[in-house]
Amino acid sequence: MGRSAGDIRPSYQSSRHTQTPIRTHTHTHTHAMLTRLTCVLLLVACAYGCGTPQVEPVTNRVVNGQEAKPHSWPWQISLQFKHGSRWYHTCGGTLIAPRWVLTAGHCIFPGDIYRIVLGEHDLSVQEGTEQIRDILRIVVHPKWNIECVACGNDMALLKLDKAPVLNENVQTACIPPAGEILPHDTPCYISGWGDLDTHGPIPDKLQQAMLPVVEYSVCSQKDWWGINVKPTMVCAGGDIRSGCNGDSGGPLNCKGTDGRWYIQGVTSFVSSRVCNELKKPTVFTRTSAFNDWLDEVMLKY
Repeated sequence: MGRSAGDIRPSYQSSRHTQTPIRTHTHTHTHAMLTRLTCVLLLVACAYGCGTPQVEPVTNRVVNGQEAKPHSWPWQISLQFKHGSRWYHTCGGTLIAPRWVLTAGHCIFPGDIYRIVLGEHDLSVQEGTEQIRDILRIVVHPKWNIECVACGNDMALLKLDKAPVLNENVQTACIPPAGEILPHDTPCYISGWGDLDTHGPIPDKLQQAMLPVVEYSVCSQKDWWGINVKPTMVCAGGDIRSGCNGDSGGPLNCKGTDGRWYIQGVTSFVSSRVCNELKKPTVFTRTSAFNDWLDEVMLKY
């Protein structure tokens, strides 16, 4: 029998979140409208070169990872919440269209005030590359339930008040084709400002780690994640490399055969005992299982 849901935890940075997230329901749209949106997104991808960073990331072997080369993951954002007069990093996210950020549902809670920082590398200093945007609309997946992380649907879309200036520091990532499943052991990269170790220090500079994909038939075995992992999720890691607190909502970056980088997952949960537990890989919401929902939301709003 698999581990109970009590043995897993979302990998956000702050433990302050105990409420149920805001949910915005979407409506069904016509096939023609979705086709039109897909065409628009393709035009955006061509115009701005989704998934093609001008600074090539370091692709070698977050926890036991390394500092990322500045702006080599230019779609990575810092989701920050306001407390008093100050802003604090709580989750990661991905710029997938000029005004849309993809993050995890468990990162969003009612009553909190959020902002997005793009072009960020070192959270402790103003580097001159940052672009700050307010959030115009938050849409959490209607089936997300904070009381059941293992049930899946841990996804949210954030619409920015205005599009950032796309440049070498801020670019969009590509979304994979609907239903795409990566083979076992495909090398992917998690990026974020999460703890460097369980209860360890929080880095100022963006970190990355190579996490090989663990196929569902393995990740769902009893001594792995068992029934807690669903087909709409993707597992990666499972040895000493893992995401950790603060990485939540951030991307699982995987290079496609076309040379572009695709966001195959949104960081969802890790083991509640330690971030780098053997046979307990980081679990991501599988992006390719939600293409229709992403299209519907971005078309509606």
